[in-house]
Amino acid sequence: MQKLLIALAATTALTGTAMAQDAITEFNIGILGGENAQDRLASTECLRVKTEEMLGVPVKLFTPADYDGVIQGLLGGTLDFAWLGASAYAKVYLTNPEAVDVMLTKQNIDDTTGYYAIGFAKIDSGINSMDDAKGKTFAFADPNSTSGYLVPGAELTAKYGKLEEYFSEVKFSGGHEQSIVGVANGDFDAGVSWADGLGNWEDGYTSGAFRKAADSGVVDLTTMKEIWRSALIPEGPMVVRRALPQDVKDKMYAMLDTMWADDAECAYNVAAGEAKDFVAIKHDDYLGIIAARQLQEGQ
Repeated sequence: MQKLLIALAATTALTGTAMAQDAITEFNIGILGGENAQDRLASTECLRVKTEEMLGVPVKLFTPADYDGVIQGLLGGTLDFAWLGASAYAKVYLTNPEAVDVMLTKQNIDDTTGYYAIGFAKIDSGINSMDDAKGKTFAFADPNSTSGYLVPGAELTAKYGKLEEYFSEVKFSGGHEQSIVGVANGDFDAGVSWADGLGNWEDGYTSGAFRKAADSGVVDLTTMKEIWRSALIPEGPMVVRRALPQDVKDKMYAMLDTMWADDAECAYNVAAGEAKDFVAIKHDDYLGIIAARQLQEGQ
């Protein structure tokens, strides 16, 4: 009996050591492109502080130059959390289905959980519709962006054929803010970015890239106008690295789940504008986007 007790004690000690080794010593948050790095850091700083206080370990923010930097960080295990677009999530899943778990997404003020790709141009450009944009320079955001490429690219191709032939030139600006600023500055004749489509254009709608641009003052939206709108796109998921300890994932979920009630200002920054809540989401909600991504990549 004594030997059995000693063996059990040794096993318990080893198990405790293994569990302790599973504990995290840092937590890294990836932020997708869409605005300049300094603005991305500023708008997400409140989330970094809250996460650090909650987890009790150093938390760092990373702002790769493009979407793929965040995708590869999640796949390689150097990033622990990110809010991905649906297309970026599809790429992560198609590369490694075991890499991340989906958690929550944004619920708009009208209870929807989606947004639109919005085509836009300058008011004085003479471009009032996508038909008018024929033969003009057109900007997408990033190859891994849902609203900045996957969905509008597919819808516009279905209607107009090869976009490289429809437009005089198709460019990737590098991000949503870059597209908006590029059109405002005349670098592109028209482009596409994202918004919930609720509220007023001049405010940047209620949330989205236009709202972020309007709030930060980088552009005057009264000098531009909407010329096209996609079908509703499912809002992308907040994801955590699957290999993280379960208690870490649970704490992150709980904090984000109540953020609009606990700290609406921080939630506004994280959500890129007004929203109703962050709500639970499932992998199955992205099967359509995953299929579209497979089709695009010829998988």
